[in-house]
Amino acid sequence: MDTGLLHLHNLLRWVILVLLLVSMFKAYSGWTGKKAFTPGVKKLWLFTMISGHITLLIGLYQVAFGRFGFLKTTLPEGESFMKNKFFRFFWMEHPVTMILAIVFLTMAHGMAKKAVPDEVKYKKAFTFFLLAFVLILAGVPWPFRGLEIGRPLFPGM
Repeated sequence: MDTGLLHLHNLLRWVILVLLLVSMFKAYSGWTGKKAFTPGVKKLWLFTMISGHITLLIGLYQVAFGRFGFLKTTLPEGESFMKNKFFRFFWMEHPVTMILAIVFLTMAHGMAKKAVPDEVKYKKAFTFFLLAFVLILAGVPWPFRGLEIGRPLFPGM
């Protein structure tokens, strides 16, 4: 089960990144083109937020109960998880950056519900989506991050 959830978590990052890029494009084009806010954009932002929340829940399960979860793993005697690059990344750095990214995704979707001018709605949502995008790119264990924390682009590869 742990492997399946880890693979699902890995695949969902691509769903989030694609939806996030489309959402950023819609927000930027709506902001600069002074377009009217449409229900289609609201749904896109909702799907972006939902995919982020689902991925976050799976990730929180992995952090606590997964193969290397902090409730299943014991560190060697006298070793701090902050000194161990692997555990520091997967127990602290990755979860904190992803939680912050999901907060920004939620704030961006929240702009769809606000009674503000459409230009302001698009501008603030674009800013929140951009911040979430940067945090996600910074917090993902990309393959080039090294052998200890780097993960393949697609599960099972």
